[in-house]
Amino acid sequence: MAETESRAAAEPGSPGGAADSGARPADREGLLKQSREFLDFFWDIAKPEQETRLAATENLLEYLRARPQGSEMKYALKRLVTGLGAGRETARPCYSVALAQLLQSFEDIPLCSVLQQIQEKHDLQKAKKAMMRPALFANLFGVLALFQSGRLVKDSEALMKAVKLLQILAQHHNHLQEQPQKALVDILSEVPEAVLQEILPKVLKADLNSVLGSPEHLELFLLAQQKVPEKLKELIGPVNLFSDENIPRLVNVLKTAAASVKKERKLPTVALDLLRLALQEGRFPWFWKEVVEQGLLKKQFWPASYLCFRLLGTALPLLSKEQLPLVMQGDLIRHFGEHMVTAKLPNQFKFAPEMNEYLSAFLESCRDDPERQLAVVVAFTCVTNQGLPVLPTFWRVVRSLSAPALKGYVAWLRDMFLRPDLDSLVDFSTSGQKKAQDASLHVPERAVLRLRKWVILRLVSMVDALHAEKEEDVIEEVARFCFFHSFFETKKPTSQIPETEQRFSFPLESRTREVVSSAFFSLLQTLSTQFRQAPEPTQDRPPWTHRLVQFADSLLNRSRNVTPLTPFSSQQRQAWDRMLQTLKELDACPPEAKAKASAFQHLLFLVGVYLFKSPVESCDLLGDIQTCIKKSLGEKTRRTRSKAANPQEPPWVEVLVEILLALLAQPSHLMRQVARTVFSHICSHLTPRALQLILDVLNPEQSPEEDSVVVTDDSEKQLESEGDKSSESEDDKHSASEEDSDEEDSDEEDRDGDVDQGFREQLMAVLQAGKALGTVDGEDDDDDELGDEAMMALDQSLASLFAEQKLRIQARRDEKNKLRKEKVLRRDFQIRALDLIEVLVTKQPENPLVLELLEPLLDIIRRSMRSSSSKQEQDLLHKTARIFTHHLCRSRHYCHDVGRCVGPLYAQVERLVEQAGRQADTTISLYYFNAALYLLRVLKGNATDPACKTQKKEKAGPKPRAPEATGGLDLSLVTPVYSSALTSFLTKRNSPLTIPMFLSLFSRHPVLCKSLLPVVIQHVSGPARPRHQAQACVLLQKALPTRELRLCFEDPEWEQLVGQILAKVTENLRTLGEAQAKSEQQKELSSLGLLNTLFRTVHQEKLTVDLTAVLAVLQGRQLGEHSAGSSRLHDLYWQAMKALGVQRPKSGKKDAKEAPSAAETPVSTKRKKKGFLPETKKRKKRKSEGAVPEEDAKPAASAGDQPPSTGKKRRHKRKARAPAQAPENGTPAPKGPAPDPSTTSPGTLAKTPKPQKKKRKLSQVNGATPVSPVPSSGKKPQKDVPEKGVSGKSPQSALPRKKARLSLASRSPSECTRHPLAPRTPGRGKGPCPPPLGCSVPGGSTPRFK
Repeated sequence: MAETESRAAAEPGSPGGAADSGARPADREGLLKQSREFLDFFWDIAKPEQETRLAATENLLEYLRARPQGSEMKYALKRLVTGLGAGRETARPCYSVALAQLLQSFEDIPLCSVLQQIQEKHDLQKAKKAMMRPALFANLFGVLALFQSGRLVKDSEALMKAVKLLQILAQHHNHLQEQPQKALVDILSEVPEAVLQEILPKVLKADLNSVLGSPEHLELFLLAQQKVPEKLKELIGPVNLFSDENIPRLVNVLKTAAASVKKERKLPTVALDLLRLALQEGRFPWFWKEVVEQGLLKKQFWPASYLCFRLLGTALPLLSKEQLPLVMQGDLIRHFGEHMVTAKLPNQFKFAPEMNEYLSAFLESCRDDPERQLAVVVAFTCVTNQGLPVLPTFWRVVRSLSAPALKGYVAWLRDMFLRPDLDSLVDFSTSGQKKAQDASLHVPERAVLRLRKWVILRLVSMVDALHAEKEEDVIEEVARFCFFHSFFETKKPTSQIPETEQRFSFPLESRTREVVSSAFFSLLQTLSTQFRQAPEPTQDRPPWTHRLVQFADSLLNRSRNVTPLTPFSSQQRQAWDRMLQTLKELDACPPEAKAKASAFQHLLFLVGVYLFKSPVESCDLLGDIQTCIKKSLGEKTRRTRSKAANPQEPPWVEVLVEILLALLAQPSHLMRQVARTVFSHICSHLTPRALQLILDVLNPEQSPEEDSVVVTDDSEKQLESEGDKSSESEDDKHSASEEDSDEEDSDEEDRDGDVDQGFREQLMAVLQAGKALGTVDGEDDDDDELGDEAMMALDQSLASLFAEQKLRIQARRDEKNKLRKEKVLRRDFQIRALDLIEVLVTKQPENPLVLELLEPLLDIIRRSMRSSSSKQEQDLLHKTARIFTHHLCRSRHYCHDVGRCVGPLYAQVERLVEQAGRQADTTISLYYFNAALYLLRVLKGNATDPACKTQKKEKAGPKPRAPEATGGLDLSLVTPVYSSALTSFLTKRNSPLTIPMFLSLFSRHPVLCKSLLPVVIQHVSGPARPRHQAQACVLLQKALPTRELRLCFEDPEWEQLVGQILAKVTENLRTLGEAQAKSEQQKELSSLGLLNTLFRTVHQEKLTVDLTAVLAVLQGRQLGEHSAGSSRLHDLYWQAMKALGVQRPKSGKKDAKEAPSAAETPVSTKRKKKGFLPETKKRKKRKSEGAVPEEDAKPAASAGDQPPSTGKKRRHKRKARAPAQAPENGTPAPKGPAPDPSTTSPGTLAKTPKPQKKKRKLSQVNGATPVSPVPSSGKKPQKDVPEKGVSGKSPQSALPRKKARLSLASRSPSECTRHPLAPRTPGRGKGPCPPPLGCSVPGGSTPRFK
């Protein structure tokens, strides 16, 4: 692409494309001077990101506005015109839009010249077959660019040329399809009427068949009829489109238009124009019946059906109230209902969201006309499938209804529930339902039941979409309606109760009442959510709970007019009356107890409503709740453990907790929320016994039978799924046939496993009695050994035996399913009970009872992680872990007054740490370890000594003492616990404890870390395993740099500790041999890491520590023999050596890379230019090839005497040098004297005397040790270290050093060694070489570089 751009930049660019040859050099010279920024605009214009394209177009226009008369304008036009025919189809519209913006910004550019340039650049006559398609699109996008600039309709000459070009492009239908005609219609729709009258005879044929031949011609005809009807009548004559003979052609045109917008999913313009023309001429009923319903719908073509649906949605705002029934009660709306029911698969297109958009737009547009709103909403609700409306009960469109329309819709739903009018419904049945032979599916009772269920759910779900303050009357009306028909029935109508005047046309069945009852409690849930943030109620408008209670009480008092479905006894009625009295007393509570009173009112109301559903159970609960409420309001809030005043009577909080647990057992989300709210107000009064009631639910004592059920529960899933699948439909059975076959095989295996020994004995007895086991020995018996009567008797006996066995197997399965369901209910109850624990931990984190939650929660986590196979178990585990981790252990507040529980807390810490070390899973062990840390935090915050509390309030000094750092923590009790845990971690082979656990302990309690450090130091060396020694080193490496730990030590103690650890690490490295196993390598890595940490501590704090032994040990390590994969080990090693003053030598890998390039002359090292013959290909250089072997054979030849490069390839050079390099590979550089930089000039350093090589060979024979143990694969040094030292490679490469050689200031030239063949670059590196590892640094200080 860069070459294409450079070629385009080099070509001349003129609007007409006819620049003469005389001006070409000047233009080329000017275009070559274009900036890189200007050329990048054209690349960014074609990028797929819209923001990038827009920014590039805007920047291009700004650039050209600054240079309107320069060559940039010509070049920009040329590039944009060329881009119209780009090979990438996505780039063409981008260049078209940019060209349109350019022409719009610079109106002095003539459109005719631009159009001429487009036609000349993309000439259709000269274009080859392969380039025909880009040329066609280039012309089309060029015309569109002229039109989008807004100037085409003003320039008549350019307009005529563009129209003529579009007519030519329309002939290439294979490539462009209907795009030229569409562009022509768009252009003509913007031109003035006079221009349209002039152009119309040229673009529209005077033939009705041609007009009805394609959607584009028909659209052009409709455009002309709308703007210039007289000219159209003069051209074609009077035309009646809406005639019977034109129906087939209109249908075909609309079908073609529907297929053309299949991917765009929009309404074609021609269809909308036809609809408006039909409404204008008063032929809409004919058009809708004949063309839409009888024409397009009969085609059985889904794009045509979607076009009809879009016509319906678009026509709604255009129709009057009298015309709406025509479109809302015909075949089209029924076909839409069938689509709503059948389009259920995920990959099927669903038109419902699009229709909802049409309806929302219609309802918003006619908010001042509630009658039309109500008519449309009711019409869509009447589309039913065997009585069930196809719309969902949570239809969001009703949010756009005005207040009168909303009330009318609620009244209509209420009337349809009371007196269902099945004749007014647009009902249908699917093809599958029509094939069903069951006559009960088509009875009116079933349709009424389905309709009533939908209506009551629709009423309840509407409350979610209503505003709590504006539509409060509607909400109360719905609540009264649901409550009355859930629990009451009418005996005698009365005007004082409007609900009694509502009569049923069909009797209300018990199943429907159950649905209404459940819907009412769902409504209560919605009301409690909406009115939670509502403003304070006034005396005129009491809360919704009071209004419902008053309505229920009025119904109970009207026994002559209404009667409850479950009549109240005298005791239940007394409980109801006492509840009303308690509600009044709660209203009179003082303001400080208003929140608690409101929660109790909510609880009383819900239990009172349940009195109508289950009177016996709710009656007892009401009495207990009232007693607890009276006691709680008469008692002050306490955070300590309360005791009952009367030993015979349990405390009220325990009774209330039992009631809340009983309410949580019910599958009601509303009860769950109310229980949470009430418990949040009473948790401050909680007693240990009340807390134990909750914990008993979470950790019940499991019997062996229950354990066995848990174990065998998962094996019964296949049996249950097999039984469930037997009741599925035929389609589901056909789709899951393979799975069913697998499950049948598993069922056979289970059936074989269920056969016991008793059944086998019974089967053997029956067969022996029937003489059916006579062929045991394989003897041939006669076929007529048993007669027919004997065979029949044997069959009957076997049949009865297997029938009994089948019943026993089914009984066992039913029992297992029952136990499994009980387990599911129990787990769900435990999840709900965790809500109370969460409320306690969140609202009362400083309550001492919170400390008793640790072990029960840990038991739940441990048990759930062991058997967390189902989703319910996973939910229980996740919720418990979230409460334990986030709300308990990580809470900012905790108990500060443990009182006399300090001793048990220390015992609990010991128990938790021991259990953490005994777990089989590290994850579970982490929970136990965190629980112990939480208890340490509590103990540390509870200072028993008043002096400690005083010290904690004072400002901390730079070095706090141990009592101040420990608070109320007794180290004598805690240290042995963690010391044993740490010893176990550093000695056991498979310990669940981890390093992050102890690091968390050390960071939170540095004083305890000080006490545990001797245990860690003890395991750094000695008889411990290498893995444990590595873990001890890592612990020390992470713990020593912490500031809190340093503050716990005095300076002498700290220096002694560092020296002790340094001696241990030195001993560890001294005894460590060649690391072969992974654990030994990890030990070496961690030891070096700890050593570097110690060095940093020594240097930062300027401690007096003897590092001689460490230096000797490190120099004795032979790291050069390690593999190339131990780069991290080398880095740590040389980091430690650098801290001791020894620099890392240069890596041999870089020398090997520089070897080929260094052997060349300065001429060959230059970058070769593209397009030129390289030096190696020139014939004049081949005469010097014979001198190369002679030069290589001389060992004392210097780099300065080498002839210039002969130009041969590198691989040939490597092959030629390979025999000479082989004996020297891997030999390290020997020690040798180096020339004095003060007396040696750069010229003399280029040559090395021959005796140097003989001395090196002699040292190898005598067994001299190599200087640097660095392998050839070492890493490059850091950037802040300029010296890279001598490479560990063999002295094979006689390379000129391009970088400066650095030296140590304390190093003498005589102690330095140099490569015998390595020359110095003149003017660089005048210092000596770095010292070998065996040399000592004077004073032990870090060497400085020159």
